[in-house]
Amino acid sequence: MFGKRITLFKLLGFSVRIDMSWLIILAIVVWSLAGSVFPEEYEGLHWSLYVAMGLGGAIGLFLSIVLHELSHSLVARRYGLPMKGITLFLFGGVAEMTDEPPSPKAEFFMAIAGPAFSFVFAAVCIGISVLGRAQGWPVVVTGIFQWLGLINAILAVFNLVPGFPLDGGRVLRSILWRVKKDFRAASRIAAQSGRIVGMILIGLGFLSLLFGNAFGGLWWILIGLFLRWAAQQSYQQVLVREALRGEPVRRFMSKEPVTAPASVSIQELVEDYIYEYHHKMFPVVEDGRLLGCITTRHVKNVPRDMWAQRQVGEVVSPCSDENTIAPNEDAMKVLSRMHETRSGRLMVVEDDKLVGILALKDLLKFLALKLELESGEAGSVRLPHVSPRQ
Repeated sequence: MFGKRITLFKLLGFSVRIDMSWLIILAIVVWSLAGSVFPEEYEGLHWSLYVAMGLGGAIGLFLSIVLHELSHSLVARRYGLPMKGITLFLFGGVAEMTDEPPSPKAEFFMAIAGPAFSFVFAAVCIGISVLGRAQGWPVVVTGIFQWLGLINAILAVFNLVPGFPLDGGRVLRSILWRVKKDFRAASRIAAQSGRIVGMILIGLGFLSLLFGNAFGGLWWILIGLFLRWAAQQSYQQVLVREALRGEPVRRFMSKEPVTAPASVSIQELVEDYIYEYHHKMFPVVEDGRLLGCITTRHVKNVPRDMWAQRQVGEVVSPCSDENTIAPNEDAMKVLSRMHETRSGRLMVVEDDKLVGILALKDLLKFLALKLELESGEAGSVRLPHVSPRQ
């Protein structure tokens, strides 16, 4: 979902990041507030005051979205659900979960926490605006709080629309999950609801275009398209997690991996191993002892004219959590690690001994077969993709 992200700060243990697409929203908000919303509402002010109000409104919106997502994250932590952090992007913000909620109750309270906070935040902002006007505060201040109250109320209502993965869609899923006792079925129905809501938004966008509201129409169309895509992606993640959860690595690892001796030269490694077996990573073994691994990335860091002189043992990467996995590790955790580290192959190690190699392609073959045999939905699922960095 995300491109390049920047970590801004940590809040109560959660990393707050912005995707570069958020800068587009920032520019649109400032431009809209300073050039249209505030000048129409409060006439006769100097242009610099409108710019200041626009910046103040954008900062307040940023803060409110962060706190909205923080509400989700704090409730998720309360129910033992690991969270990777909070990321703001083109279409708002997201609290990044590493797993699905453990129960319908956890799903419900985690989903409802965000809109509940937004309603409270809206009420507080409107209250400050009313109090400020009564006390004679500058319109620059009261205007910002009034707008923040209105926009947060609108966002809270929109988030409660029952279209997954909006908060309202998650509330819908929690109710269906509780009634049906079937998480996958509840996810499928909630995702269908999300796609329907997305189509409605796209239709409203085209109507807006017909009535001359080009900017608003295009924005609704983009949100509708994103919601349809996000609903489908979210359901696919559910299928993948359900299929891989509880499956140990040893079930689909290669038990006879090709290893490279530490004593061979880089030139021999390239000619006799990389070009022969077409792998980007090889375990390095000396006298039966696992030293680590060597990848094509390590080879590229060695000058070409030094390949014949340098040995594999000189550039080997030692074993670490990034390149090794235990044979009983859960497959879903392994897939997440591959995605985070962009590794296509991991060494399977037990008691400091190499017992196998896990390749992403083998894991995905297993996943496709299991989905086809057990759910019949393999053809509709786009399998996870990892771009190895070796």
